[in-house]
Amino acid sequence: MKVLVVYYSLNGNTRFIAQNIAGAVGADLLELRPVNAIPSGGFMRFFWGGRQAVMKQRPELAAFDKRPGDYDLLFIGTPVWAFTYAPALATFLSAVPLAGKKIALFCCHGGMKGKTLKALSQDLRGNEILGTIDFVEPLMNNKETKAEQARRWAAGFVAKT
Repeated sequence: MKVLVVYYSLNGNTRFIAQNIAGAVGADLLELRPVNAIPSGGFMRFFWGGRQAVMKQRPELAAFDKRPGDYDLLFIGTPVWAFTYAPALATFLSAVPLAGKKIALFCCHGGMKGKTLKALSQDLRGNEILGTIDFVEPLMNNKETKAEQARRWAAGFVAKT
């Protein structure tokens, strides 16, 4: 079975979880990289990121080095911006037709996940959503515990498929 972890990360939290999932299940990684990235430092990142999310913008992404349609199981991860998933994921979902795939969803946030995972699940209709999980700032809160939680969560899906 071919497994892919697709994610976007601004501050590194989602990248950290994605890398732990990939390592636990032998998955390939596909990091979504906007052509015009939001700066990762300073308060303005919240303004620009939140504005993109609220305005439902779809930033142009750099070319992918993986073909998501070639994979059987996808883990898809995002930070929470304005209580939903990051605009880079919106671009990905509009550009990559996914149907009939097994998908597990994860997000990272600073305290409230909002409707992020529910919105992602709805926008991935036509696929089998195996499960969801969220992490509160894993790089700042029990980093190794969160990493182990992500690894066990992911391994459980691979063992069942």
